Amino acid sequence: MSLKSERRGIHVDQSELLCKKGCGYYGNPAWQGFCSKCWREEYHKARQKQIQEDWELAERLQREEEEAFASSHSTQGAQSLTFSKFEEKKTNEKTRKVTTVKKFFSASSRTGAKKVAQEKNLKQGQLGRERNADNILRDLKEIFTPSWELASPTEEIQEAKAPSPSINRQASIETDRVSKEFIEFLKTYHKPGQDIYKQCKMFLEAMHHKRELSIEEQSECAQDFYQNVAEKLQTRWKVSPERVEKAMDQIEKYIMTRLYKYVFCPETTDDEKKDLVVQKRIRALHWVTPQMLCVPVNEDIPEVSDMVVKAITDIIEMDSKRVPRDKLACITKCSKHIFNAIKITKNEPASADDFLPTLIYIVLKGNPPRLQSNIQYITRFCNPSRLMTGEDGYYFTNLCCAVAFIEKLDAQSLNLSQEDFDRYMSGQTSPKKQESENWSPDVCLGVKQMYKNLDLLSQLNERQERIVSEAKKLERDLIDWTDGITKEVQDIVEKYPLEIKPKNQALAAIDSENVENDKLPPPLQPQVYAG
Repeated sequence: MSLKSERRGIHVDQSELLCKKGCGYYGNPAWQGFCSKCWREEYHKARQKQIQEDWELAERLQREEEEAFASSHSTQGAQSLTFSKFEEKKTNEKTRKVTTVKKFFSASSRTGAKKVAQEKNLKQGQLGRERNADNILRDLKEIFTPSWELASPTEEIQEAKAPSPSINRQASIETDRVSKEFIEFLKTYHKPGQDIYKQCKMFLEAMHHKRELSIEEQSECAQDFYQNVAEKLQTRWKVSPERVEKAMDQIEKYIMTRLYKYVFCPETTDDEKKDLVVQKRIRALHWVTPQMLCVPVNEDIPEVSDMVVKAITDIIEMDSKRVPRDKLACITKCSKHIFNAIKITKNEPASADDFLPTLIYIVLKGNPPRLQSNIQYITRFCNPSRLMTGEDGYYFTNLCCAVAFIEKLDAQSLNLSQEDFDRYMSGQTSPKKQESENWSPDVCLGVKQMYKNLDLLSQLNERQERIVSEAKKLERDLIDWTDGITKEVQDIVEKYPLEIKPKNQALAAIDSENVENDKLPPPLQPQVYAG
């Protein structure tokens, strides 16, 4: 199979993958081309500007309302306004004096009212002593016991009932496992580990009360938490950058395992709608071939075919992961399989111009489930440092570019005429397979025979479609002919109606003895003729 082509269907400059603000980090189409850091800065600026504009608008409307009210009641309200101000001033002065007197005599008044509230104070005192004792015991326990031993992994925030008991049990098992791993990991950090555990518990409790907020606001809370914990580990606890990165990975895993079912594809967003649109789009593009995308991958080579299958498996497996870092790991594994497939095919290292078309082809061939939801989930709740730098950020940015390309794919992108593109999209026809004469002599005979059989099946399919079309046409013609004949018969019957006359009387036999009809002539007499 010839893999060389004079054209390059898809080309993306590496500078286009970087943040458009020029900070050097990777950008993201979901952040309008900014990196996570610059996007948050722009988001805060836009939000503060909107708040300021809303505040100025509210003040202006209030002033206009006050001016309108004052102008409408200027005549009759002048005296009443002065009197109301006098009454308001008098009331405020009286309230201030009463408050001052109460504050001055508060101690003696409590002493004088001791008999009145004695029983109430005794009950409150007993409850207060019990609470103080409980608080002292809890404080001592927190001082001399590590934080991860104060609560078992199953003692987490109360979660809403899941629709399926089996899914709930599975999530609970995974949550317990992640909790144990997180606790064991934090023991290596000693005092910073206790502080991290407390911060995570406080954050989960805060997020539990913020579920009514929009998903963007919840994402902002998560990003602020990541940033604050990372800064505290670096500045306060003097943890090395390598250990900070490991700690942040474990924190993300611990937190997002619990928040996954609340923040992944929530009902308040249109993520599910976008998933269906992308899935339908990819299904409609099932006819796209590697040659149209200039994909430098020869699937006839067994090793390359295995790499393609592994890449498709990895990109599909992304949906089964709950942690953003694990989803990124699936994208990274898929991308590495793609690079290996290109390297084996070309016998040289792959370039970025080869990688992106192949990634688009893998996405089209695999049609990953809930693709947009997974991309949005990673964008909102992944540790921002992973998306800004490193191979994870690079591969994730390319995946976002691939999805954006698929959504805008047209005839010009595939070097096709608009007529052919429309026919392929409507399913009227499909691209012709490569003829056996154009195959390389090294190609296996089985592959040639397979494509020959596919070509025959395609021709049979077209013939079958024509036969079905002709049969439907014949059926319609027969129905029309039957209706026409029926109508003609009805017209003839209406024009020449059938009249049935009454039955005539039977004629009497000539030789009958009971001849009642006198008008009959007499019977013939025999005559004899002479000679």
